[in-house]
Amino acid sequence: MVLGTTSGAGKSWLTTALCRYYSNRGLKVAPFKAQNMSNNARVVPGPAGVMGEIGSAQYFQALAARAEPEVRMNPLLLKPEAD
Repeated sequence: MVLGTTSGAGKSWLTTALCRYYSNRGLKVAPFKAQNMSNNARVVPGPAGVMGEIGSAQYFQALAARAEPEVRMNPLLLKPEAD
């Protein structure tokens, strides 16, 4: 588990590096972020072949882990609206 006290602290970057580090050592790893608020998203496969979206950070973490990005890695993606 990677924790930080502020937005922009580097949690996503560190998680991406850890995914690649452990993948390089032969471990099967995958990122998971239960809830994310971001306008930056990628379209990926979901259950039963239905397409969905995950945050871009989780998408790149999955690639770093050599895992197929999928909706279950970021099941709740919130997109903020402008004021």
